[in-house]
Amino acid sequence: MARLGAESPHLLLAVKAALAVGLAWVIAPYMPGVADEYPYYAPLGALLSMQSTLSSSAKYGLQVLGGLAAGIALAAGVLLVGDPNLWTISLVVAVGVLLGKNRWLGAPGQEYLPIAALFVLIVGGPNADAYSIGYLVQMSVGVGVGLSVNLLILPPLSFNSAVLQLSQLRLALAQHMEAVGGALTENWPPERKDWASQNDVLSATAIKVRETVHTADISRQGNPRARLYRRDVPGYYADLVVLENVTFHIRDLSEVLAGAVWGKPFPVDLPVRLCPPLSEAMCAVAAVLKAWNDDEDPGGALQEAESALETLQQRLTEQRTEDNVPLSGAATITMALRRIVAAIRPRLVSETQPDRASDTAD
Repeated sequence: MARLGAESPHLLLAVKAALAVGLAWVIAPYMPGVADEYPYYAPLGALLSMQSTLSSSAKYGLQVLGGLAAGIALAAGVLLVGDPNLWTISLVVAVGVLLGKNRWLGAPGQEYLPIAALFVLIVGGPNADAYSIGYLVQMSVGVGVGLSVNLLILPPLSFNSAVLQLSQLRLALAQHMEAVGGALTENWPPERKDWASQNDVLSATAIKVRETVHTADISRQGNPRARLYRRDVPGYYADLVVLENVTFHIRDLSEVLAGAVWGKPFPVDLPVRLCPPLSEAMCAVAAVLKAWNDDEDPGGALQEAESALETLQQRLTEQRTEDNVPLSGAATITMALRRIVAAIRPRLVSETQPDRASDTAD
């Protein structure tokens, strides 16, 4: 079972959901009073509460129950006015949607409030009291069963996913910089255009990584397995902030180069003589990202990057003195590269080393 959770968290979640639904269906008929007449709501509660993390399961389940209780109360108020009909049903849905805008209910509660009220009026009808009790009790049973199963059977952790996606983002940024650097040493203007279309992809990837790191953070909340598999989650966020800054600067220099090649999104002057040192500096900075990703000693890569940037700065100074040509584009790229190295350096020299993915943390 541990191997199953590590290799396929989605498959494990499906297995646990099936088990929770089955257990809820077995337990439901033993509920006292009128609740045993509505056993089909217990499996529904178990299914709704089965989320990817313990904290999200608890939050989702409680919000569903909150919306359900509010919907039942709303329906009860409408029944005091009259029997279910076209007007009362329409009224309860309208008021339910308006009340559902309360933030304390959350998205699940907001959606379930008008549904619960409608079910009480239409399905409960003349037996609305008994139906409401059975509905609320069985849904509570299902939510409780779902949370119990999620807690007792490999409560999910998402550490490995965060480590993996942070690594993939570092590698993607390094490869993009290498592609840009390689394009600069080809015929000018460069014929390859693939690097120019990757800006949006890199930004979307960074957003996805942030979501994964956030999931890893909440997956440890209330999770007893988090005590066994301790990870540097604050370090994940620190890495993420650095990589988001790097992504921004790479987008910046890519736009400048695109302006130099095609005049879009704005025209940029870039002397051809500066392309080789620019290319060398980009590849050297890319090597720093790769050293970080491979958990290697960063000293050599950092030194080479600094040396390449110094050479680039000298060439900029010489170009400005000799030709008196506009160098704003090259200077912008140089500054972006320096800021990338400055952003990465603190994470490379910090005492906290990045976690490595394990087979049992997810």
